[in-house]
Amino acid sequence: MELLFFIQNMENYGAEIMNNQPRLDELISLQDAAVLSGLSQPHLSLLIRQRKLWGKKIGRNWVTTEQAVREYLARDRKPGPKPQNNPELP
Repeated sequence: MELLFFIQNMENYGAEIMNNQPRLDELISLQDAAVLSGLSQPHLSLLIRQRKLWGKKIGRNWVTTEQAVREYLARDRKPGPKPQNNPELP
């Protein structure tokens, strides 16, 4: 029911907005994205909420695209604390 509502609403958007949105056949579940990326579903949903990975919530389920996952994985994302850019330190 919620997916049908989402599809109907996407059809109502203007062409200029639709050009920025993925096609419905490009959407994948976070379960599929987890298999593709090697990351857990909870971590992927966290990345989406932090806007580090493109995604959309449909009802209670998150979806993303294979392209968004591949673009995220291609970024330089080193774990751990980030260095401070403090010009006063040697």
